[in-house]
Amino acid sequence: MTASSKKEIYVVGGGLAGSECAMQLASRGYFVHLYEMKPKHFSEAHKSPNLAEIVCSNSFGSQSEGSAPHQLKWEAEKLNSFILKTAKANAVPAGQALSVDRERFSSDMDKLVKSNPNIKVHDEMINSLDQLPRPLVIATGPLTAPSLAASMQEHFGGNFLYFFDAIAPIIDVDSINMDICWKADRYDKGTPDYINCPFNKEQYWNFVREIETAKKVEPKEFEKTSYFEGCMPIEAMVERGLQTPRFGPMKPVGLPNPKTGRDEYAIVQLRQDNKEGTAFNMVGFQTRMTYGEQVRLFRTIPGLENAEFLKLGSIHRNLFINTPSLLNKDLSSRKDPWLFFAGQITGVEGYFESTCTGALVAKFLDDKINGREPSYPPRASAMGSILEAITDETRAKHFQPTNINFGLLPPIEGMIGKKFDKKAKKDLQIKRAREAFAQWLDIPIEETPGLPAPAPTKTENVAQKESLPS
Repeated sequence: MTASSKKEIYVVGGGLAGSECAMQLASRGYFVHLYEMKPKHFSEAHKSPNLAEIVCSNSFGSQSEGSAPHQLKWEAEKLNSFILKTAKANAVPAGQALSVDRERFSSDMDKLVKSNPNIKVHDEMINSLDQLPRPLVIATGPLTAPSLAASMQEHFGGNFLYFFDAIAPIIDVDSINMDICWKADRYDKGTPDYINCPFNKEQYWNFVREIETAKKVEPKEFEKTSYFEGCMPIEAMVERGLQTPRFGPMKPVGLPNPKTGRDEYAIVQLRQDNKEGTAFNMVGFQTRMTYGEQVRLFRTIPGLENAEFLKLGSIHRNLFINTPSLLNKDLSSRKDPWLFFAGQITGVEGYFESTCTGALVAKFLDDKINGREPSYPPRASAMGSILEAITDETRAKHFQPTNINFGLLPPIEGMIGKKFDKKAKKDLQIKRAREAFAQWLDIPIEETPGLPAPAPTKTENVAQKESLPS
């Protein structure tokens, strides 16, 4: 089959969701036109010309067996996620998290997408939803170009939300004082991959008071809005209370200092940022402080007195749609059933959550093009729970971005409001999620060490004819 004889689908945005969606569609035999404005145009946060560039944390979240983020990865693996395979191939030590060498990861994804014979990449900015034929997938992310955002606003009637995303500094490992710092993972779980910088009580209080008074880059009036809880700047935490960081990114529990034999009052953790281990990022230290203040203040952290910063923190405005009120459950527009959205613009938060929406939209499109009723991931699964969280109409009034967590998974019947071992509850939720997801895909499910053995499952598809757009 030649490219001209294949069903053509248009995808705008070459980030994680767009790249995953394009690859999934190409693997199903469609010819994909992928539009990416780089390298001709860059957002304020993007620097690399490659597809699938990651600009904030280099972590794809936990891969600890039995965790909600790991379950999401388990499900994505069953969908043959190209982003997941590339991330694992470019993983760097990060304890129980899947973190990547960001440059190698995006370079490999760029080559993978551009070498696919079923994908044509167009280095072109799309300024309007009406500029391209249907089916069309918009996966432009939270930094959508203003012209396209304006077109979306016109399409939806102006019902948009905004929030900030902040980037943490990255440090040259050779400039870290290991006479003061040490390597360890919390509670000695996994491998000792994190570098820990200790604070006594006096040092901590001096530090947070300095953060409180440090000069910040203030947002423009139209950008003033709330932060997503999972990516809150350190100074916003301090504004909530000077002790707040000690219960967040500076939490000292499970990290006794082997050099002194005592527990510290607070700790800053550094996580490996590239495969060579030459760069480490400051975990939880997203910031809107000015560059000069960052250098001055972060060099007061014990062990970082001579820190060389490879990248300083910054902030940028993020855009997302009020998905519960504007999109159908298959993530298509209620005003245009062949206009789909994927990635962070739908209100998911996190690299991997974004990736999974790209994979799901590809599956929904395949169903729709072939006249099948859209087959949604089961509510009990991690993907089904994420989809429910962003499409549930009851959430529309106070809609905020969300990432995967056990709070999104439905509770186990009979355990609601009763005291049960937390791990046992979670194990049952994971077991149920895997059985349901395997049934949805009609695949066998293997037993997982540490979890109850699953039962064999099977499913069937329901077909419904629907005409294609002209």
